[in-house]
Amino acid sequence: MFIQTETTPNPATIKFLPGQDVSPARSFDFKSEAEAQYAPLAKRLFGIVGVAGVFLGRDFISVTKDDNTDWVMLKSLVMAALMEHLATGQPVLLQEALAGKQADNGAMSDDDDEITAQIKELLETRVRPAVAQDGGDIVFDRFEDGIVYLRMQGACSGCPSSTATLKSGIENMLRHFIPEVEEVRPVPDY
Repeated sequence: MFIQTETTPNPATIKFLPGQDVSPARSFDFKSEAEAQYAPLAKRLFGIVGVAGVFLGRDFISVTKDDNTDWVMLKSLVMAALMEHLATGQPVLLQEALAGKQADNGAMSDDDDEITAQIKELLETRVRPAVAQDGGDIVFDRFEDGIVYLRMQGACSGCPSSTATLKSGIENMLRHFIPEVEEVRPVPDY
């Protein structure tokens, strides 16, 4: 098995590309081992000292390190854990994860009003593919009083350029296509 790596705009996060599906149904963002109880691969990665976050995308894994850890040693430890886990056919996610707290991921819903549906469509077709290239995801949270609230995940969470991405990129694009949108704000990570 050959796993490629890519740097991301977030210096604390590296994107690992195993050359196979990881989480094709939807993405999952884990900030702790406790959150990863139904994600054996993420749980395994949290067992490595220095891992602060694990994001499972369609065909990649983004790993975020803590501030006290250097990528020099951590990268090879993560790579070894990924190779062993994936090469032996162990599950990435258990069925329980698919019914868990991250089930929505901002997906289209029959309950969406026209503006919300337009916002979600633009995010799905124009924004999410671009940020996935950088090892993350941006997920719709809500639209109220002219403000679109988005959750930053994976490499996007805590990225130094995330504010510029939200304001210069996403906000300008949404305002261009949907006049009702006045502003875009991140949902705080707790």
